[in-house]
Amino acid sequence: MEILVITGSPHKKGTSALLADNFISGASEAGHSVFRFDTIFHVTQPCLGCNYCRSHHHDCIQEDDMELIWDKLIAADVVALVTPLYYYGMSAQLKKVVDRFYAVEDLLQAGRKKAVLLATCADACLEAMDALVAHFKSICRYLKWDIAGQVLACGVSERKDIEASEYGKLAWDLGAAL
Repeated sequence: MEILVITGSPHKKGTSALLADNFISGASEAGHSVFRFDTIFHVTQPCLGCNYCRSHHHDCIQEDDMELIWDKLIAADVVALVTPLYYYGMSAQLKKVVDRFYAVEDLLQAGRKKAVLLATCADACLEAMDALVAHFKSICRYLKWDIAGQVLACGVSERKDIEASEYGKLAWDLGAAL
């Protein structure tokens, strides 16, 4: 199975990075091929809504590091979105990449992909994740993707918090179960 992991954290060793690492480890050990795209370490521009892609066979007018993942996004069997919770939603870094799905959305809707959400937040209350989860579900419904699972790690403001929790194992298990 081909898996694309897109992370939206600005922290190389943050809480959501731990979830991504463990998810990838579980998926790799299960024999899946995984490609990781850390948005913060790449140059990506926001969608311009110019519709250039509509008249140019899915090519985006912008030339940036999205070029590294277009083929992987289209070919992926599973797309994992990994983000810290920022003001009740995904990080701007991740949202910018998700918005760019517009260029190939008909191709993404045509294949029956699976999606995974891995998210962390400092708030201990699970309800803090409600808007993010609703947004994720809406994206999946629109793209006709099946939700393969999620790990919502609450109460983890620092790396030591998530290291002392069960969330890393849950992410590993989810990757291995695909």
